[in-house]
Amino acid sequence: MTAGGESPEVVGPLIRPRRLRRTPALRRLVSETTVRPSQLVLPVFVREGIEEPVPISSMPGVVQHSRDSLREAVAEAAALGLGGVMLFGIPTTKDAVGSGASDPGGVLNLAINDVVAEVGDALTVMSDLCLDEFTDHGHCGLLTPDGEVDNDKTLVAYAEMARAQAEAGVDMVGPSGMMDGQVAAVRKALDAAEHSDVSILAYSAKYASAFFGPFREAVDSSLEGDRLTYQQDPGNAREGVREALLDVAEGADIVMVKPALAYLDVVRQVRDAVDVPVAAYNISGEYAMVEAAAANGWIDRDAAVLETLTSIRRAGADVILTYWAADAARLLTR
Repeated sequence: MTAGGESPEVVGPLIRPRRLRRTPALRRLVSETTVRPSQLVLPVFVREGIEEPVPISSMPGVVQHSRDSLREAVAEAAALGLGGVMLFGIPTTKDAVGSGASDPGGVLNLAINDVVAEVGDALTVMSDLCLDEFTDHGHCGLLTPDGEVDNDKTLVAYAEMARAQAEAGVDMVGPSGMMDGQVAAVRKALDAAEHSDVSILAYSAKYASAFFGPFREAVDSSLEGDRLTYQQDPGNAREGVREALLDVAEGADIVMVKPALAYLDVVRQVRDAVDVPVAAYNISGEYAMVEAAAANGWIDRDAAVLETLTSIRRAGADVILTYWAADAARLLTR
């Protein structure tokens, strides 16, 4: 109280950022970063020779699909307004050269046929272009007699795989093996086969990450050893940007950073460096961590899912590949 019995004037701050957080409508109005279903791509696994979906223990809620359940899943993805699906095939037999990858009757190429027939142009149909699911040694390329990955012979195999996927009707191929020159080899093969309309989502900055573990279960990986001679060192950000620039020069339509969460700085640097869309892959280990924490009651799952995807968009990704794509679309539209 003052000497005259009056309360002293309370002087508050002139600038009050909280004004724009007061109501949900205000928060929506000034939101800097948004996530829309059309920006999300659902990775989907289809396994040869099964009649019912097979759960993936390390990825709760994710399954290896049969051909029938795959059709149902992509129809739902289209109805939810997702941007696309990325297909991974799991064959019953493998060999040293991954011959099932370019077989028109192989599981992945049949899956492309099925999905295109089911959804048409309602989804962008993408397919993984790599040999690791099809080789008995589990590496992403062909091996030399001493067990090293042969970069240039692998490019020939990737070209054959690209042509087979294009003939199956795919919209976009995703060369993911991190071979030098893979985008140029795939682009040349597609154009020579009169598939110049098929686009390329290049796995440009793909790191040798510890967070790939659940994916190895998802695709029944045969890998022994590691992929350190072709996937990137986790400490190298500039190298990721360089790889993306090389892929753009070779004809990539979209470049991608994988994983997403531990590499948000790389996503931003790539976004600033290129003039094509940038994708990021919210990978299996990132998914599994959130699901495990939510199952233990430690976090609010739905809020964590949307916060995770928002962080990837905020870092600069135009497109997000995520196993939460369908769930997120439901959350965003409710």
